Amino acid sequence: MSGKEGLGGFRKRKHENFPHGQRREEKENVNPSSGLMMSFKSFQLELDTRHDKYERLVKLSRDITIESKRTIFLLHRFTSAPNGEEILNESEAKLDAVRRKIKQVAQELIGEDMYQFHRAISPGLQEYVEAVSFQYFIKTRSLVSVEEINNQLVFTAEDKEEITNTTSNSQDNTWSLKVTPVDYLLGVADLTGELMRLCITSVGNGDIDTPFELSQFLRQIYDGFTFIGNTGPYEVSKKLYTLKQSLAKVENACYTLKVRGSEIPKHMLADVFSTKTELIDQEEGLS
Repeated sequence: MSGKEGLGGFRKRKHENFPHGQRREEKENVNPSSGLMMSFKSFQLELDTRHDKYERLVKLSRDITIESKRTIFLLHRFTSAPNGEEILNESEAKLDAVRRKIKQVAQELIGEDMYQFHRAISPGLQEYVEAVSFQYFIKTRSLVSVEEINNQLVFTAEDKEEITNTTSNSQDNTWSLKVTPVDYLLGVADLTGELMRLCITSVGNGDIDTPFELSQFLRQIYDGFTFIGNTGPYEVSKKLYTLKQSLAKVENACYTLKVRGSEIPKHMLADVFSTKTELIDQEEGLS
């Protein structure tokens, strides 16, 4: 008898030893109140509860990402708006709405290990860091620290908004959610792309000083990331290439301003930079 036939014969004998009717009778004879069944039911309830919480956090993270992107789009109008203070006030109101969403995340994580749900909330936190740091740079021309971001994410129960599915140990009136160092670094890396766009927009509005200021600032950020290098998380090292691209585009804009700035009319500078940026992207795509 071949191996295949032997395997088939074994399967046949196995099913003959356990008839279908007998297995059905054994299933019907299982005591649902036995200790083993009760244990598995508790495991099922725990897994279902954790899965539902994870899905709620994914939805909240998606809402945080959307509102943060809208804040970034609003802040890009700062350079061209007649009254920049109104833009900053409106952006602060939008960030307050984002922080209310983050408060819901913090309440969901009461009594939980945040790192078990970190993948669900990480994209939203990165986008929030990007929006906050972009607003902070426009105000102060410096980089916000992770401590300053976390200080804004300490919440109290003063506003009586209803939070569904709040855990039973929410008697404490204070909630907090800390942005991890990795989320902070990834958010700062994404910030460099927004600063590159701010550079091109500033030139188009006739602002010649901002590109040089942004070039120095981006160079400092790039130097900081190079200290991490390949020793940090994979996501951070992957963002380093994008950061280098943004820095190259800003430095190219500064070079053009320095060498040919007096030859090109101000209203045409933005078109020149856009063309050069497209050429750089094509060269990087071919390489």
